[in-house]
Amino acid sequence: MQFHQLKRLYPNKRSVPVGRGGKRGKTSGRGGKGQTARAGHKVYPQLRDVIRRIPKLRGRGKHSLKAFREKATPVSLRAVSRHFDEGSTITPDALLSRGVVSLRSGRVPRIKILGGGARAKKFIILGLPASKSAREAIEKAGGSITNAPPTAKID
Repeated sequence: MQFHQLKRLYPNKRSVPVGRGGKRGKTSGRGGKGQTARAGHKVYPQLRDVIRRIPKLRGRGKHSLKAFREKATPVSLRAVSRHFDEGSTITPDALLSRGVVSLRSGRVPRIKILGGGARAKKFIILGLPASKSAREAIEKAGGSITNAPPTAKID
């Protein structure tokens, strides 16, 4: 067999033309002429002017969508019943002094009383929000819940 007698395995296959700038050919994936065809092109966005007019929320870092208000520390009705006697007045400071909650960043955290199917004693709860189930259990036992902050502040 001579060299001129060789046949291609794939007769219709042809090589892709290689243009300047790489193996993609002709415009090499950069579209037409002009600014966008050049290296390092930057089109100034119209939206940038609008963005500049919006006031910045400084100091939020990567947690910009995080709420400013801290989340309430959940305290179960079972834990309250374990640490307090029947008829006790329960305030955030009382929960702190009994060790039910601890200080968060040197301050008393926000607290919410949760029910969770526990049987409640008769409590007087001042300055603490409670879930619907906790409220029903406490009121059923003869206690009361007031969301207003307690009058005497203990330092």
